[in-house]
Amino acid sequence: MTIEKYGAIDIGSNAVRLLISSIHQEEGKTTRFKKTSLVRVPIRLGADVFLTQKVSEANIIRMIDAMKSYQLLMKTHNVVTYKACATSAMREAENGEEIVSLIKQKTGIHIDIIDGNDEAAIIAMTDLHELINTDATYLYVDVGGGSTEFTVYHNGMTIASKSFKLGTVRLLNNVVSDTVWQETEQWVVAHTKPYSRISLIGSGGNINNIFKNSGKRAGKSLSFFYLSSYYDLLNSLSYEERIWQLNLNQDRADVILPAVRIYLSAMKWSKSREIYVPKIGLSDGIIKTLYNERLNRK
Repeated sequence: MTIEKYGAIDIGSNAVRLLISSIHQEEGKTTRFKKTSLVRVPIRLGADVFLTQKVSEANIIRMIDAMKSYQLLMKTHNVVTYKACATSAMREAENGEEIVSLIKQKTGIHIDIIDGNDEAAIIAMTDLHELINTDATYLYVDVGGGSTEFTVYHNGMTIASKSFKLGTVRLLNNVVSDTVWQETEQWVVAHTKPYSRISLIGSGGNINNIFKNSGKRAGKSLSFFYLSSYYDLLNSLSYEERIWQLNLNQDRADVILPAVRIYLSAMKWSKSREIYVPKIGLSDGIIKTLYNERLNRK
């Protein structure tokens, strides 16, 4: 058996994450991916970029500090390879490339700024196919701070995929136009209408948090009624009450409301009555991408 550790850095609009996974390989057996460590820092780059088009000096310093700590964590974990990807906020920041160069100089970490299509493709590299029935239809919805990726799967095949500038941090800062909502709705309706029954698959920190607190067992779904009721509860509480009564982190207590709004909207547009939450996302896709790249080089 061989065991190697890979690192995935996801620089999102709300938070910057480091996932370290152990890759277990044994001849004649299916490779196993085991999450070893997950660190999340809520830098919220989108709050800068979506309003001023630039990452602030204060957050540049925080990013450098985070990357230094991630570099040390990967070193102490004996990570053999890593990949760092920046999404919506960094690709819209006027000083994005400048920050990438500065971080490379200060920490040695190289960052790829990826577009929405690349983001959706990397997410599709996850073990999603192992979680879905090949004779069913799903709408995969990955809600981030700056964008949401939608993918339609039918009979185990990807039918269509698209990224929209519809994210939780954008919504908090009131920079999502009615046109974006309309375009997203039109796309979802057009690509799900041919199918009689559709289930949602949700990913992102907010839906993971809701599922965890629901008490449901892994593999079970949340109903539209449950999510709608939870949305009403969130709406009835103030920001401080959400932190205290629902035990939410500060950086979760505000973005969770627009996140649920996006999931509920997607369920209405697709006429879905249930949502599955497999706890996968961009960082998991990065790990699988690294594995496939190393496999192809051998």
